[in-house]
Amino acid sequence: MEDMFRQAAEKNKAKIAPLAVRMRPRSLEEFEEQSGLVGPGRPLRELITCDGMQSLILFGPPGTGKTTLAHIIANLTSAHFEKINAVMAGVADIRRLTEQAADRLGMYGRRTVLFIDEIHRFNKAQQDALLPFVEDGTVALVGSTTENPMFAVNRPLLSRSLIYRLEPLSEEALARILSRALADAERGLGNYLVELAEGASKAITGFANGDARAALNVLELAVLTTAPGANGKRLVTMETVKNVCQNRIIQFNRADEHYDVISAFIKSMRGSDPQAVLYWLARLLYAGDDPAFVARRIMILAAEDVGLADPQALVVATAAAQAVERIGMPEARIILAEAAVYMALAPKSNSAYLGIEAAWEAVRTEKTMAVPAHLRDASYSGAKQTLGHGIGYQYPHDYPNHWVSQQYLPDNMQDRTFYRASEQGREKSLWESYCSVFVDPQSPSTQNR
Repeated sequence: MEDMFRQAAEKNKAKIAPLAVRMRPRSLEEFEEQSGLVGPGRPLRELITCDGMQSLILFGPPGTGKTTLAHIIANLTSAHFEKINAVMAGVADIRRLTEQAADRLGMYGRRTVLFIDEIHRFNKAQQDALLPFVEDGTVALVGSTTENPMFAVNRPLLSRSLIYRLEPLSEEALARILSRALADAERGLGNYLVELAEGASKAITGFANGDARAALNVLELAVLTTAPGANGKRLVTMETVKNVCQNRIIQFNRADEHYDVISAFIKSMRGSDPQAVLYWLARLLYAGDDPAFVARRIMILAAEDVGLADPQALVVATAAAQAVERIGMPEARIILAEAAVYMALAPKSNSAYLGIEAAWEAVRTEKTMAVPAHLRDASYSGAKQTLGHGIGYQYPHDYPNHWVSQQYLPDNMQDRTFYRASEQGREKSLWESYCSVFVDPQSPSTQNR
């Protein structure tokens, strides 16, 4: 009885639902792309078709089919299907649903598939309340999220779930979806006698940027705002599409895409590709990322990856960060572009980074010995006379070239080389100049270079 009322309510809602909801695929055969997940012979498809559902989390950008796949599972499974939205549900709702699921399993032997939309919005208490019932199999969880579950979902829940990523749809797939919507008289726009002018379909699919929901929403609005001609047809033009679209959608969210795009940006600077650097920078800023954060990443790269090959890089990066703070967007993007392109064009050396990493590891893992007596602080009363601090220290400025060979490392570190100069850019000439004047040819740091 409960299922009958639910089905009637869903049927009535479908009549007034947006086109994207009405055209939602009802089977795996209608499901576009994602062949790596639900293609013939793929594990997830086998789980769905053999009704052997396990807990799983679907993540990916909007409009790629996460909720649709959950509904297909609902249609194919013999288990009871429950759907809740993480924005609306609380711990009390989870307890009620899991208690019902336990009763259903105990009395009728029927499992429950619990679909949680936007599961990343569940806080720790809500996820913890769900965990025991997922663990003992009372419910099979199907969660959907636009954010990377590695950041958004508790580790215990992740460890008990299969994780599948859905990718943005290709323009070809979106074009097929639009064609089906225009031809379908029952669920789509088949009764409107729609004709798309040349380029209109491509304009919609390009705007949607892999999002089927966005593509269908634009199509529906374009059709509804186009008056029928004398022949009864509605000719949707490029101009109509542009008026409906306004700005192209960018798929980006803080916990997932943000990290991927910033990673691509940093690796492009490190890899000396100014074209890619500008593209990824534009992606970051267009999607609303914090310019100050981007500036900090450029400063880090200036020291880590350009380093002594071009010491001016850190000066440029720091000046850019200060300028961005004072100026703000949109002009800050010009400053960030200059700094980022400079990093891409600069010679590269990570010797300072490798050096501090090696020294850090030595401090972390090896015996810490006292500072040699001649290097200790002798500025306070009694330090030198009573404690012997500073005795034997040779002041470099008293010697030719302002340098003298003396021990600076602890006794147990005397044979260690942390810094190894690269042959890149300014660093090569810096090191050669250094060695020609200041370095004892017999010292370990020179011999181990």
